[in-house]
Amino acid sequence: MRISTTSCLCPFLVCLCFIQRCYGASHHVPAKVPSKNQTKLANGETEVHHRPKRGWIWNQFFVLEEHMGPDAQYVGKLHSNSDKGDGSVRYILSGEGAGTIFIIDEVTGDIHATKSLDRERKTHYVLHAQALDRNTEEALEPKSEFIIKVQDINDNAPKFPDGPFVASVPEMSEVGTSVFQVTATDADDPTYGNSARIVYSILQGQPYFSVDPKTGIIRTALANMDREAREHYAVVIQAKDMAGQVGGLSGSTTINITLTDPARSDDIGKPVGKIKANDEDAGINAEIKYSIINSEGANMFSITTDRDTREGIISLKKPLNYERKKTYTLHIEGMNTHIDPRFSYLGSFKDTATLKITVGDVDEPPVFSMDYYIMDVYENAHIGTEVGAVTARDPDSRNSPVRYFMDSKEEGVRYFSIEEDSGVVRTTQPLDREDMPWHNITVMASEVDNPSLLSHVPVTVQVLDVNDNPPEIAADEEVIVCESSRPGQVIQTVTAVDKDDFANGQRFSFALPSQLPVNPNFTLKDNEDSTASIIARRRRFNHLTQELYELPIVVWDGGEPSLSGTSTLTLRVCPCQRHGRIRTCQGEAFLSSAGLSTGALIAILLCIVILLAIVVLFITLRRSKKEPLIISEEDIRENVVTYDDEGGGEEDTEAFDIIALRNPAAAEELKFRRDVRPEVRQHCGPPRGRRSPSVELDVVDVHEFIKQRLVEADMDTSVPPYDSLQTYAYEGQGSPTGSISSLDSPGTHSEQDYNYLDDWGPEFQKLAELYGEADSDVTT
Repeated sequence: MRISTTSCLCPFLVCLCFIQRCYGASHHVPAKVPSKNQTKLANGETEVHHRPKRGWIWNQFFVLEEHMGPDAQYVGKLHSNSDKGDGSVRYILSGEGAGTIFIIDEVTGDIHATKSLDRERKTHYVLHAQALDRNTEEALEPKSEFIIKVQDINDNAPKFPDGPFVASVPEMSEVGTSVFQVTATDADDPTYGNSARIVYSILQGQPYFSVDPKTGIIRTALANMDREAREHYAVVIQAKDMAGQVGGLSGSTTINITLTDPARSDDIGKPVGKIKANDEDAGINAEIKYSIINSEGANMFSITTDRDTREGIISLKKPLNYERKKTYTLHIEGMNTHIDPRFSYLGSFKDTATLKITVGDVDEPPVFSMDYYIMDVYENAHIGTEVGAVTARDPDSRNSPVRYFMDSKEEGVRYFSIEEDSGVVRTTQPLDREDMPWHNITVMASEVDNPSLLSHVPVTVQVLDVNDNPPEIAADEEVIVCESSRPGQVIQTVTAVDKDDFANGQRFSFALPSQLPVNPNFTLKDNEDSTASIIARRRRFNHLTQELYELPIVVWDGGEPSLSGTSTLTLRVCPCQRHGRIRTCQGEAFLSSAGLSTGALIAILLCIVILLAIVVLFITLRRSKKEPLIISEEDIRENVVTYDDEGGGEEDTEAFDIIALRNPAAAEELKFRRDVRPEVRQHCGPPRGRRSPSVELDVVDVHEFIKQRLVEADMDTSVPPYDSLQTYAYEGQGSPTGSISSLDSPGTHSEQDYNYLDDWGPEFQKLAELYGEADSDVTT
């Protein structure tokens, strides 16, 4: 038991020593020694040796956005050429995101990004670097500014903000006629790689329409599209970034295109005129074949022969356009189909004629001066502000006046209206760039004389930004204040966000509210680089005394006019590890108040595990000693005797000695009978009737008998090295009836005298009779 206690205490003492060493190391303050550029004089003062300034050594830093790895992303390394690698230089990082987004190893200068960044939210971070002598806290390099740029990845798909769209085009339009223009936007960086380089393609609508891959202009791709055959078309346009390469992201929209009535009413293939040549012959000799022999006429017209009347029927091959060509001249030749060679000397048997066809003017819809219009207007403009103007004219010779109006089929809120006579587009309600930066509308034009003829043109309106949103502090998480903070220590660097665009939101300035009393705990320093630093004003904080602090901050943007906003930050007091790395604030009240470091906590847990292992081992050993080597269901002893007869019991049975199986040689030496009856002393008293011979041994020295057996057991060297149980079932001197076992009966059955059974009383009367009869049978 003493040994077990010592073995349990020794690991516990070792653990306590380890805890004390860890805890002491975490609170050890190194002695201040002279730095390399100082010499300690005899009077205890130090003489400073000035050295020439050396420059910083680093490269341009980039960090990928949307980093999802398990470890912090490596950004770069700050290094001064005054660093000899002996750990005497301490690097400090400050500025946007320092201590929260970006952390630095004070010894190596390695910078890591601890959070996933979004370039579309913030494109770069401005930080400052310092190199201090770890022993003297003197600056080894001047404070320098550097930028960490967030490198774009293709994580935004192109979008069509206002789809689906509605457009129309006249039927029978020529191939390449402009129908509509779609514009997709991509939030990725257009200046880096191909992440925002969009290529348009048509997914549905071929072969009727095509799209320009760069501009997104949809044009007709099939000639002679007939409205009576098919009036509506659903065209699906896809915008894909990465210049359309494999792996690019894509978005799509639908343009519902309707064919309208044509601008001309010419009937293709129908007769437009007749011509007849006279021939005095009859029968087959009078048959004539007509043909158009000049190219101008053959391209636009065709001629066939009527067999009955022998006239030439002139038909139209292509649509006519009065504005392009008003007259056509046809050279028509008539020739006999059957010529007799005998009369060839008379001539060629053919003749020619010239036919002039005049094209009549047909009323056509107005034609816009451009295929599409792009306009812009500032947000929050007054209702009725002019956005731009469209112009259309009547292509007919009459030059009919044109009227403009909006497409009534477009759904949604109407933000614009158009003047009927001038085509000027105006706003109908205030616009918000942050809500919808682009608007796509459709303007229609018709002639005053014929309102049924319509023309359509797409108009895109861009909403320009004005500084109408105050800036706010960008605080995704609460600010952490270390309990060990010192006066003048930077708690965290904050920046601002503005919903306005880059021109109005790139520069910010910060200050504490002037109408509030001076804050005794914190102050604010404007870094003049669109960031501000929260600085502690007093020494040490205690989260048990006060855990939360509120700090209102006023921030101004750089717009015209400048806007300001007040944001209140929540500062939480928490215990911190060394080098200012924040520990989690939840579930650490006990450990933090106890002041235990991580090493001490690990040592305590290790000690607990060791103690539990020792206890389990001790219990296991104790249980193993209690288990018997020989297991019997009935008894635990060295001699196991099982019998089911009704003989003389243990006295007439010589038990098997298990020692013979363990050490036969030793067993032979110490072999003795375990069932030997103890020596008896003669009975001195008067006889009490007839008794069994076994009863005559009435006085037995049981004490001496057991003592003798005990000596024999102690001297036996062949027994196993554990205690054994020996049982001597002595039941006294016996009963008056004596033993009924046949083993104690002297002689044979014929010599036995069973008359003494009559003296035992009526209970044994039947037994006396049975034995008496058996005896008489034997005698007979």
